[in-house]
Amino acid sequence: MRELAHSPGGMLVFDLDGTITVPVLDFDAMRAEIGLPPGPILESLELLDGAKKVRAMEVVHAHEEQAAINAQLRPNAKETLDALSRRGWPIGVLTRNARRWASIILETHGIRVDLMYAREEEPVKPAPEPILRMCAELNCAPKASWMIGDHLMDIECGRGAGCQTVLIMDGNEMPEHSGHADHVIRELEELLAIIPSR
Repeated sequence: MRELAHSPGGMLVFDLDGTITVPVLDFDAMRAEIGLPPGPILESLELLDGAKKVRAMEVVHAHEEQAAINAQLRPNAKETLDALSRRGWPIGVLTRNARRWASIILETHGIRVDLMYAREEEPVKPAPEPILRMCAELNCAPKASWMIGDHLMDIECGRGAGCQTVLIMDGNEMPEHSGHADHVIRELEELLAIIPSR
């Protein structure tokens, strides 16, 4: 972690899976194996109890472990984050994954961040509280900060915290929720033309 000494400017908060990394987690397969209905998995797990919840979490961890082992960065992900860091931006990662698996991904690929919040830091996205707490911890202003992610939850989280939002998308088909984001990109390095020096 870098020592930070800065005025209350903003920070950059990145989602992990599908944003810094190429999407790997198969949520449909995860739901099928557990026996969950369509919808957000973590919220569905909260409706389970006892042995069912324990088994469901074992399935989730098994999928996340394999995703962490097989994770590949998006093109120029490390270079882009390093360049933004050199511009003076504190870098944060906010993920719904477990901390142990997210840490493996960052360490394996040499991604240095100033702060990471995983699902252990409740509540999880799309609640805005994690960004607000991250900003408070690094003495940053939410309204001067940016949330970058590949899912509607990321955009809702950022908007709820008062941040600028960036949706990174795969392929050429514009997702329905793209209109909720302030910016839409296809490659992480496009951020260098959008986000100025801090």
